[in-house]
This record gives sequence, C-alpha cells and structure tokens, in this order.
Amino acid sequence: MKTKQTDFWSGEFGKEYTDRNSYSDESWDDFYRANWGATKTEMNEECLEGISKEARILEVGCNMGLQLRGFQRMGFTKLYGIELQQYAVNRAHEWLKDVNIIQGSGFDIPFRDGFFDVVCTNGVLIHIAPSDYDKIMGEMYRCSARYIMGFEYYSDSLIEIPYRGNKGYLWKADFAAEFIKRFPDLKLVRRKLYPYFNQAESGNTDYTYLLEKTK
Repeated sequence: MKTKQTDFWSGEFGKEYTDRNSYSDESWDDFYRANWGATKTEMNEECLEGISKEARILEVGCNMGLQLRGFQRMGFTKLYGIELQQYAVNRAHEWLKDVNIIQGSGFDIPFRDGFFDVVCTNGVLIHIAPSDYDKIMGEMYRCSARYIMGFEYYSDSLIEIPYRGNKGYLWKADFAAEFIKRFPDLKLVRRKLYPYFNQAESGNTDYTYLLEKTK
C-alpha cells in the first residue's frame, strides 16, 4: 500500500531524518532527559513493567533501531523491526546486532496473526494520515497476541500540525483511544504523559501507553 506519506518517508526526506536522529546510547539518553525529564529506558521500563524479557517484540517503523537497542539494553532478546526506508534498514544492520530488522511497511506486516507478544510504535503513528489508521492499527492488532505499546505525540483531539514546513505529514491525537475505538476488546493498562521541557516545544506533550487484548 502506497500513500503520500510512504513516498515522502521512503525518499530523501526520510534519509535526512535518519541522519539527523542518529545517537549513541549515551547521547540518546541525554536527548530524552533534556526534552522530557526521563531517559527512554526509564520510560520503557515503566510502560513495560511486568512483561517478561522473553517477550517477542515488534517495532513498526523502527528506523535505524534506537528503540530496539533500548529494549536490548533492558534485557529483551526476541526483537524485530519493520522499516519502510531502506537506508535506515542498512544503517540498522551496520550497528545493531542480534535484532531482526526488515524493509517493509506497517500497512502490510509480513508476520502471522498473533506472532508477537508486544507490537509497538515510537513516533510513527503521528506521521500516518488519519484516513489510514484503520489499516495500520488493524495490522498491529492482528500481529499482537497480547499487547500494543506506543510513544507518540499526544492531544485530546485529532490535530494536524505543520512538519518542517510541510503539510499532511504530522498529526497529534490520543492514539490509545483511536485503537480502542476500532478494537473495543483492548483495555488501557497504563498511560503516562511527558510534557516537553524545551522551550521550542513548550505546551506540547508526548505520552507512552500500553494496551492489552482482553479476549
């Protein structure tokens, strides 16, 4: 499935994003601490509390694998990623070991139903057009045996905002609620808001959420 957004992210803009957001473990922690007052590892540990380190986890839109590397540092070993942009996949294979990352789209995840214990996104749903939520959320739901996790831009209502001078590429919403609207058997296990500390993003908030299938 091709969209305006997939063409945008698989091209030169996506490559520039990967280069702009390349971090070492230490600088990645510093970036999150400066922006949200907690490291990404601390956020993940709180969101995934109680989930076995043997859990099989898929990240949809993993880019070069920073979040997967964070999971690896936490002790998770059964890690998978799917990423639209081939350049980012190549970068991931260069530096990230013992993680299964493939080129592909979250609109057509090449794994069987319920293959993963956790399916997650990290700043990806914000770049999906609302008209495509049914497709990508449906694929994530299909592949998850139990949990769906997210770290996304938060708003009580759906709002489109410009992204680096471009329109039609960034939205904020309550994505956990969007999942539950489509799949009522999902329940919200936990959620935490992270307001931005830096002045450039003043007034904006990101959040983590964990949803669980109840059927």
